[in-house]
Amino acid sequence: MPPKALITRENIVSAGLEFVRRNGAEALNVRKVAAELKCSTQPIMYQFSTVEELKAAIYVEADKFHSEYIMAADADTDDPMLAIGMRYIRFAAEERHLFRFLFQSDKYADKRFAELISNDELAPVFEILQAEAEITEKQSREAFATLFLTAHGIASLLANNSLEYNENEFAEILSNVFMGVIGAMKGGSV
Repeated sequence: MPPKALITRENIVSAGLEFVRRNGAEALNVRKVAAELKCSTQPIMYQFSTVEELKAAIYVEADKFHSEYIMAADADTDDPMLAIGMRYIRFAAEERHLFRFLFQSDKYADKRFAELISNDELAPVFEILQAEAEITEKQSREAFATLFLTAHGIASLLANNSLEYNENEFAEILSNVFMGVIGAMKGGSV
């Protein structure tokens, strides 16, 4: 029976994710992941035939980490949509390299915006929005698009510039956008 591998695929992806969190995906290569693991490049190249294959596996883990981060429940919130939006923005401030890796790479090069927001993984967000605003599913998707673009714009500024995270200011912006889009959908004035 062959000896059990000391460096597993999971170890490699975990080390790669930590490297990307600290240094960014642009700096990632097999040698640097090997250095993280204090091993040669051979165990990594055994599991991943190319650095692009390694990056793809790290991307999946980064995406899981991000999803768990933004969907973490806030027990003390009256506004779950605001909480999700604020966690999205806070993620960009706290995890600049991961945010850029996830959302500012060529991962979505062949997709249209409508495809991105029709993702089934977003169903829980649409359900929250629909219940909170008392709107239809179609309206919840339209409102989400507006809210997402606002939160993503703020998050992008935080991840790429020296903009300071200001929880109160960003919460007010998201609340105003939310109230405006819901008011417009319900026929109110904006």
